[in-house]
Amino acid sequence: MAQWDRLWQLPAYRQQLHELYDRDALPMDVRHYLAAWIEKQDWQRAARDDAFAMVLFQVLLENLDIQHSRFVQEESFLLQHNIRRYKQNFQRYVDEPCALATTILWFLEKEKEILESAELAEKVQLLHVEQEAMEISSQQDLERKLAGLRNEVQCMEHTMICLEEQQDEFDFKYQTHKLEAVVDEALKNQQIRGLQLLVNRLNEARKSTLSGLNNILDKTHDLIDLLVKKELVEWQRRQQKACIGAPDNVCLDQLENWFTCVAVCLFQVREFLGKLEELVGKVSYENDPVKAQKPALQKRTDTLLNDLLKSSFVVETQPSMPQGKGSLVLRTNVQFSVKARLLVKFPELNHSMKVDVSMDKEAPQIKGYRRFNVLGTKTKALNMAESQSGGMVADFRHLTLKEQKSGGGGKGVSDISLSVTEELHIICFNTVFELKGFSVELQASSLPVVIISNSSQQQSAWGSVLWFNMISQDPKDVMFFANTPAATWPQFGEMLSWQFLSATKRGLDDTQLEMIANKLFGKKPNYDTCKVAWSKFCKENTPDTFWVWFDGILVMVKTYLEDLWRDGLIMGFVTKGKEKSLLKRKQRGTFLLRFSESVIGGITFSWVEITATGEPDVKTVQPFTKVDLSQIPFHEIIRNFQILEAENVPENPLLYLYPNTPKDEAFGKYYTEKSGEDSPYIKYIKTKLVFVSKENTLEARSPMPSDMAQGEGLEPMNGLCGEAAEQDGNLLPVTPPLEAYDPDPMLNGSVADSEPNDLLTYLNNPIFFDSDFQDEQPLADFSLQGFNSLLPQSCGSFP
Repeated sequence: MAQWDRLWQLPAYRQQLHELYDRDALPMDVRHYLAAWIEKQDWQRAARDDAFAMVLFQVLLENLDIQHSRFVQEESFLLQHNIRRYKQNFQRYVDEPCALATTILWFLEKEKEILESAELAEKVQLLHVEQEAMEISSQQDLERKLAGLRNEVQCMEHTMICLEEQQDEFDFKYQTHKLEAVVDEALKNQQIRGLQLLVNRLNEARKSTLSGLNNILDKTHDLIDLLVKKELVEWQRRQQKACIGAPDNVCLDQLENWFTCVAVCLFQVREFLGKLEELVGKVSYENDPVKAQKPALQKRTDTLLNDLLKSSFVVETQPSMPQGKGSLVLRTNVQFSVKARLLVKFPELNHSMKVDVSMDKEAPQIKGYRRFNVLGTKTKALNMAESQSGGMVADFRHLTLKEQKSGGGGKGVSDISLSVTEELHIICFNTVFELKGFSVELQASSLPVVIISNSSQQQSAWGSVLWFNMISQDPKDVMFFANTPAATWPQFGEMLSWQFLSATKRGLDDTQLEMIANKLFGKKPNYDTCKVAWSKFCKENTPDTFWVWFDGILVMVKTYLEDLWRDGLIMGFVTKGKEKSLLKRKQRGTFLLRFSESVIGGITFSWVEITATGEPDVKTVQPFTKVDLSQIPFHEIIRNFQILEAENVPENPLLYLYPNTPKDEAFGKYYTEKSGEDSPYIKYIKTKLVFVSKENTLEARSPMPSDMAQGEGLEPMNGLCGEAAEQDGNLLPVTPPLEAYDPDPMLNGSVADSEPNDLLTYLNNPIFFDSDFQDEQPLADFSLQGFNSLLPQSCGSFP
């Protein structure tokens, strides 16, 4: 097919085509009438070859003459005029035919760009690559259908007026005929024929009106299907995902406009049917179509309106506690809020519809399933004052739950046993819609909530909420955890990323997710087919389950490291093996920040040193936890961290944040204005951030052991214990110096509890104390001493 013909088969791109040819360089008429000839020529050669360009120029003028002659024969005066003018304009290229060829070539290339754009858009639509664009297109299609419905309803309003006028005309003439009592049979028959003609026209008008109403209801039915089964379901799924951190749009204003539009049209149809009944009461006749069809139309209209209204009552804001971890986790005797909304907005119903709250109307009959009562203001009126957009809402802000004493221990129909945080409950909202003689009871339900009685259950409860809303497509499935389905890795990874995104405005990248997948499944080329079981997420290795580990990191980042994380300074999720492979290829002093794999809520940093033999040696400190981060910001730890080597002044080994950003450039904007002895963190800096390096042990150590390929290796740590100490949670509280040294909370308990002489022996010969670290190789690179009791010129000994 010719390029020009293909362009004209793209109505959506006509405007671009008009804009392209909105100039005199190549008129659209010339392009259109000479399309076949233009597309067959080698304009690229003509743009370079002056002689060839002149030939094409002459042929172009001849073709214009031919077209002019044809229009003369067809007596198309306007086209004759245009073609003659175009030929005159082309005469300016007589001395520069190559310029004309270049111009035509440019237009042809622009046409190809339009075609390529159209083809790409078609592929995107077919493959669902650009979902957002398709959603916009779908919404635009819905808007067009709604506009069409409104237009038909307006036309029907005009039709009803004409029908009434037509009936009044017949009624007037009929009543006049009855009163006149005409004697002349011929005149009487003439009048009867005239009346019969009017009745026939009235009958056809009524049939046409009924047909129009049926057509309106057909379109309304299709729209309600679209709204209830597609748009509302998609919104409910978006709300589910938004409850667990997804950045989805859950605004209801658009849906409210659509629902209200359809409801208004249906109420108008009810008015039309009422008007028909009124007209039939005045004038009726045998085989009246209104009498025959009106009851079915009335029933159909009321059914559609009933379905629409029942779907229009929703929970806009899911139940949540003010200080909760997230929505859908509630605690007994603690206030929570929830908001219901009616998507059909009629201002005359403002403050007139009462909404009641209740719990578990259809509670499952299973063993030990708890029952709760809702306390507080359980009834509120739908109103437009409590919504920023003016929607009809009932905002419950001070509700609490109290467990029923008799509901928790009885044996139900099923012996299935669920833990407290696997029990799902639903909060119900009931109201009655009454308007213009139409009444229907409405009910809305919250997403399943988890109800706890102790704050220690909150983390586990939030894990249940995450799992349910990540997987479940049934928002009322309270038996979900009776047979919990597994999550696919793409689902699971996306959910984990949402947790960071919602807490810190920065999610997890592919590399970080790959490390987590590696932790769960081991090394694989692709994780898309892998599945995570509920037990793997929240039950295995209790109390330190995967979820406890991940959530500990999330809480730490949100509380202490949000700015650093958001700016991308924390690599975070990276294995020890990967960390070494990254650092050993970098210059001395390059470091990175990662989360501990074994200490809950811990973050550490590793850096690369160069040994005397020129080999890279990666070193790591014991993880810092909230105990440390609550005393000093992490950026100040990085800023003031020091190593004290024999006969040298203390120095900070952290020079470049991976891959090669100078440390102060990366973290400088976070530093406190005061430094050195004036730093507000000077006590912590002196007692916690100065390490003693033993020269003989550094020289004796093999810098890159062979097991690094498996993600292990010698990792000198804060104190002496290395990352092996991540397994030891017996950190001592911070205490002021009482002896010649300070027991440090970062030291293993076995070290801190030692006598001073034993401690000195430990610091100088840590390999003798390796019995506490059976899972790791003994690490002797660093010895930590109380800096405020350590003279600068001494190294590894007490004054």
